[in-house]
Amino acid sequence: MTDEPVRFPTRIALILRDDLEPWQSVNVAAFLASGVAADTALLGEPYVDADGTEYLAIFGQPVIVWEGDGEVLQGVRARAVTRDLRVSVYDRRMFGTTHDAANREVVAASAGVDLDLVGVAVHGPKNAVDRILKGVPRHR
Repeated sequence: MTDEPVRFPTRIALILRDDLEPWQSVNVAAFLASGVAADTALLGEPYVDADGTEYLAIFGQPVIVWEGDGEVLQGVRARAVTRDLRVSVYDRRMFGTTHDAANREVVAASAGVDLDLVGVAVHGPKNAVDRILKGVPRHR
């Protein structure tokens, strides 16, 4: 085991609305992270405890969380799309749905600039992600 810091070439960023209830923040973060996790190359190896019980693999790099209002989230979404970064979104209306197909219908009903974003996830080259997040505060 090594404690040497690892420099990752990419960054996983979640940007959440700053006015969400705690349960909403956790829910949105989980859904957004699952979108990024669709790229299984980002997952590490499965975990195994001393008893031999195997657990699911998780991201092999840190996930950093930022926050902002709707304008900030729209700006992040627009800049990420323009730079061809991988993006997942969570529209406020998705809180009222109960399944994935309904969530996709919510997103499909609006142009990107009209989404009522409460969360955005971005994955891409570290420098590109850092540039689109310039001035966005870390989640507190």
